Amino acid sequence: MHRHPPRRAVLGAALATALGSCRRAPAVRPPQPVNTATAAATATVTAATGAVAVPGRPLRVVALDTAELDSAMTLGITPVGACRAAYDTGLPGYWPTTRLAEVADAGTIGTPDLDRIGALRPELILGNALRDGAHFEALRAIAPTVLSRTTGYPWKDNVQLHSRALGRPVEADAVAAAYRGQIAATSRALGGPGATGGRRVSLVRFVPGGRIRLYGRQSFLGTILADLQLGRPDAQNVDQFDVEITPDQLAGADGDVLLYAVHGGPAAAAAAVLTGPAWHALGAVRGHRAFPVDDQLWFEGIGYTGASLILAELQTLLTY
Repeated sequence: MHRHPPRRAVLGAALATALGSCRRAPAVRPPQPVNTATAAATATVTAATGAVAVPGRPLRVVALDTAELDSAMTLGITPVGACRAAYDTGLPGYWPTTRLAEVADAGTIGTPDLDRIGALRPELILGNALRDGAHFEALRAIAPTVLSRTTGYPWKDNVQLHSRALGRPVEADAVAAAYRGQIAATSRALGGPGATGGRRVSLVRFVPGGRIRLYGRQSFLGTILADLQLGRPDAQNVDQFDVEITPDQLAGADGDVLLYAVHGGPAAAAAAVLTGPAWHALGAVRGHRAFPVDDQLWFEGIGYTGASLILAELQTLLTY
């Protein structure tokens, strides 16, 4: 039997100050700027493609991926345009609809619509070379384009790059400090490192093509679990992004707690696994500790706001 976890956001006062009221949408409010000093007219940041001159504290920003969207929104900027995941009908729903309504469709992740982006007259484009390295020359012809090398890992370094490009490093430092405070509070609530280290948390995602991904340590979620000093199943306790398995290899998905999501259109394929005997043979499933989680938040919410909401949910899920 699988039950949906209750939604509860237990955020530290510092994070609430940095992010505004940071609950599941639509309660999230734009953060209040921490640094009100007048910015320089231009700045230079070092991105995956080299040095990029950017305007000081730009407001007309296009985000090419969900990590860049989280960074901009967390730091108080609602992008004029953003790309969504190809299998999603919209942008991640952990942001309030009132803010998302202001964000124009800029194409899909990895396939940005250059004409639409140009029409938005951005001052800055944020993305990553993993998805958009091939589009860099076309993008920078529209506006200064800052690409991180990858997405998801190392996400905290990428937020720092985004904050420098956005002219908001002080705000980013405040948010990072609040995250560390929330990590400490969540760890205490779960019994401390001695208790968390003995819990093996499994991360499973059903993706298009009938594939099943087990997420390793070098992923957004993997780093959050590591920050909490939570244990991982052997098959996922690896220094890589993920491990793909077939339904007959589901033993690697087991753990003391199993968190799973379905991305895009493989609902039928996922349903076949979730109702099959191999799934129901897993200890976490038999013990009623297998929980579905929101795919857009957990696997696409790459950034400090997404992480904060995930921490709140983890505290609820692991309190049993």
